[in-house]
Amino acid sequence: MSNQKFISTTPTFDDIQAVAPALKDFTKDDLLGKVWGKKELSPRDRSIITLAAVITRNLQAELPPMLVLAIENGVKFAEISEIITHLAFYAGWGNAMSAILPTKKIFEKYQVDTALLPKSDDELLPIDENAEAQRAEFVEEAFGCTSAGVVKNTTDYLFRNLWLRSALAPRDRSLVTVAALIAAGQVAQIPYHLNRALDNGLTQVQASEVLTHLAFYAGWPNIFSSLTVFKEVFANRKK
Repeated sequence: MSNQKFISTTPTFDDIQAVAPALKDFTKDDLLGKVWGKKELSPRDRSIITLAAVITRNLQAELPPMLVLAIENGVKFAEISEIITHLAFYAGWGNAMSAILPTKKIFEKYQVDTALLPKSDDELLPIDENAEAQRAEFVEEAFGCTSAGVVKNTTDYLFRNLWLRSALAPRDRSLVTVAALIAAGQVAQIPYHLNRALDNGLTQVQASEVLTHLAFYAGWPNIFSSLTVFKEVFANRKK
């Protein structure tokens, strides 16, 4: 909320005070004053998951200040670009496209060199062929007869391309994905991606804090729907 100069439609604290004084206090004192300062996640991690949630939920008023805060918290321009690209696949093309013009305005204010942003032919990270073969076999057996096109595109576009793009570290890409699934209420998809996030270096304490943080951006009902899934994943990993 501190970067009001970037877009006129973003409410100021005075605007919020004029409509919902209690919400202004909750926002200033609790969300920004306490939650964002908790040590379980770094400010950079908090910015990554907040951007993912804001874009997934198409929260236009929140996007510009969250973009500026992400930049201040060390999220690189190339990483912001790649977050939007990644979310096109996990939150839908429309939500990603809705983020383009607000982000373009912020990039222009920072004079971002677009030649340095990730391209479609950027270098890919090495793939774990055994793990990918197991994933592909499972999906083929489960859904190949239902939609061969979805199964093929999942392999070709997601797991042999998007997930290997080097513009986002695997842990960051997992953070974006898990945050998007929580924000969209897609609890059935969380177990695979939460396990992947933990395999990619996210700790259980950090994963738990993702829920705490996103309660304010995705709403408590989405968090409580996710809690059972997180609990099961944590328990299964201890076995």
